[in-house]
Amino acid sequence: MLRRDTFQYSVQARCPRAEAVALLGDLARQGELHPLITRVRLLPPRPGARASYAITDRLAVGPLRFSMTYEADVLVVTDDEIVMVARQRPATTVRNRTRLRDEPGGVVRIDVEITLAAPAPLFRYAFRQARSAHLGLARRLGEVLDRAGDGPAQPA
Repeated sequence: MLRRDTFQYSVQARCPRAEAVALLGDLARQGELHPLITRVRLLPPRPGARASYAITDRLAVGPLRFSMTYEADVLVVTDDEIVMVARQRPATTVRNRTRLRDEPGGVVRIDVEITLAAPAPLFRYAFRQARSAHLGLARRLGEVLDRAGDGPAQPA
């Protein structure tokens, strides 16, 4: 039986929206943001995908450390939306929908919704890891984009 849940976060950064889209729409650049990623390899695009990747994360369960590789597809990249889906065995998917919009003062607002589905025995661990990693990514994202736009980060 699969379980599913969603979490959301927002980031504001002082940078051009195109800079945020370029960074978020290219999973090869996610290693600088995502705290678990250790390797990203470009794959031939799967049907319906703009780009496909094999991504390796370094995970921990108590004192045990292990690597896990999964596939991810970038499905949509526009100036106001990015949609990605990652698949890992057994039957685990993470869907990322990111929306971007300009705000006054040269600020871009990035709203992210992450939906994770996983088999019930794995769900709590997978959801906890995904939320922790993506909130870490959010902190780094604001810093990286503000450096690119030369402005201070503004938490949302």
